[in-house]
Amino acid sequence: MLPWAAALSKQRTENYSADDPEAHCQPGGVPRATPYHFQIVQTPSLVLILFEGNIHSFRQIFLDRTEHLKTAHDLWYGDSIGHWDGDTLVVDTVGFNDKFWFGMGGQPHTTQLRVTERFHRRDFGNLEIQNVIDDPGAYTKPWVIKRVSTLETGFDMTEYVCNENNTDVLHLVGK
Repeated sequence: MLPWAAALSKQRTENYSADDPEAHCQPGGVPRATPYHFQIVQTPSLVLILFEGNIHSFRQIFLDRTEHLKTAHDLWYGDSIGHWDGDTLVVDTVGFNDKFWFGMGGQPHTTQLRVTERFHRRDFGNLEIQNVIDDPGAYTKPWVIKRVSTLETGFDMTEYVCNENNTDVLHLVGK
């Protein structure tokens, strides 16, 4: 991290992530993994990722474009274009705002952020996801996040409602 980004991440951690946008019902951004379920829907020209948690939102990955929109900027999920490299979906995303965090550690980014994702289904039940984070405004070099998402069969996503700047969190713990 560049010094300003490291200092901000440290401040956020010491503050116990009290200002985490996701905790205040803002979108998690890319590539932040959520503890809630998500579903991937594919058509010939579009991949949709539906998120159960947070604000019950969705992300679009366009397979029929080769260039990013000129008007794409200040977006929570960015402008995503994808293509198939064999059996791996490669997604290039730009046009982000600087509001979301990469995780509970409060890792920041700037609007220069570019995320390159590789989605590879290694077998029936496991989806490998690799994210290359490239943001010269916040980091000295690109860095990588890798995770595996496990398929849950026989499960339907349910409605989850989160209100922006939610202050009534006591209902979540049954008080």
